[in-house]
Amino acid sequence: MAFTIAIDGPAASGKGTISREVARVFGCAHLDTGLLYRAVGLRMLEGEEPLEAARALMPADLEKDGLRTGAVGEAASKVAAIPEVRAALVDFQRAFARRDGGAVLDGRDIGTVICPEAEAKLFVIASPETRARRRFQEFVAAGEDVDYSRVLEDVRARDARDMGRADAPLRPADDATEIDTTHLSIEEAVAAAIAAIEAAGGTRTA
Repeated sequence: MAFTIAIDGPAASGKGTISREVARVFGCAHLDTGLLYRAVGLRMLEGEEPLEAARALMPADLEKDGLRTGAVGEAASKVAAIPEVRAALVDFQRAFARRDGGAVLDGRDIGTVICPEAEAKLFVIASPETRARRRFQEFVAAGEDVDYSRVLEDVRARDARDMGRADAPLRPADDATEIDTTHLSIEEAVAAAIAAIEAAGGTRTA
């Protein structure tokens, strides 16, 4: 039986961490749809035209090194603003969403565009300062030389791009449950997500 869980939100809001744990608890497959755009962004940085890269995307592209770097994240946000690129990746995401056993998809337009009929929809947010601090700590842990103020500037610029694009802008679905992780621990955020999904009819397997 297919049960789709759509989890949207801005960069570093915690949606990826929540999605992975939710997938484990409910026994669902998980797709970080941001990786699709990061993979296209990486191929663009390597010299490919974005639309061609999107149409030629292979599962192996999602396993490449370097997908989590700041430069690739910026490229991903830029290619995600191209309507033709988004359209090229829609079928892949929708097919994944309706697989047997259920699926968790996290991204920016899952509940509004990719899977508007998803059984459970969450919208995960946090303040820009909190998200910048999380992203800064990730970069430092990865050995990147970064400045917090620049990371905060990038977070705000990316929010403006994601929320302001004409095609599939970042926004909560009308029936999504909002979870603000600014002052929540990981455990508290996951618990809130699990409660919302159970209220929508989800059944735990773990």
